[in-house]
Amino acid sequence: MTSPHEDAPLALHVSAGTPRAATAPRTERGTHQAQREHVAALHVELTRNGLVTWTSGNVSERVPGEDLFVIKGSGVLYDELTWEGITVCDLDGNAVDGVKKPSSDTDAHAYVYRHVPEVNGQVHTHSPYATAWAARAEPIPCVLTAMADEFGGPIPVGPFALIGDDSIGQGIVATLRDSRSPAVLMQNHGVFTIGPSAKAAVKAAVMTEDVARTVHLSRQLGEPLPIAQSDVDSLYARYQNVYGQ
Repeated sequence: MTSPHEDAPLALHVSAGTPRAATAPRTERGTHQAQREHVAALHVELTRNGLVTWTSGNVSERVPGEDLFVIKGSGVLYDELTWEGITVCDLDGNAVDGVKKPSSDTDAHAYVYRHVPEVNGQVHTHSPYATAWAARAEPIPCVLTAMADEFGGPIPVGPFALIGDDSIGQGIVATLRDSRSPAVLMQNHGVFTIGPSAKAAVKAAVMTEDVARTVHLSRQLGEPLPIAQSDVDSLYARYQNVYGQ
């Protein structure tokens, strides 16, 4: 099943948010089942690419035309994940359909959706190489043409923030506001990616781990060579506007 959103690159435009409402009781009416099946299936890419362990990590996607998004249930095993393990939430992070308690990162996802209308999909992982950079609070430098293509520059580091409220979401929005990167390394935590669809955000998460590993290996041999900014700009424009079918 294809995503309801296009995979074009994003430019962030931050909008005002709304206060969080009281948590609604969890029910299962089976709303948005097709999209929930689509998002559940995308989680396979996280395990296939070695981006998550046990129940960590999540994918979410905005519901087109509604102030809702769908997100993985908290602590649900990937091997057992079906559409019923995906919960429908409003943009304040309240569960409105589904019997699974939504991810502990729900408030962060909700904050991003409220404040950045162009974002329709998000992913969070603790993929090992990228998270190692996050543990050092060190951006991944743009020393690969693949990075210039996908990220348009370095992958930035966001501030340390505790899980449980929208602090992580605030850090994501603030860090990516002036960046072309669809990924941010949240300090001491892990990777968060955004996209015009959940599939695009998953791709960004896969690419983040790939370049994090390659740049790490390069540094074992010596200092990687930087790419001139003009060449980064040229590569990014080609990849975003010409590459592919």
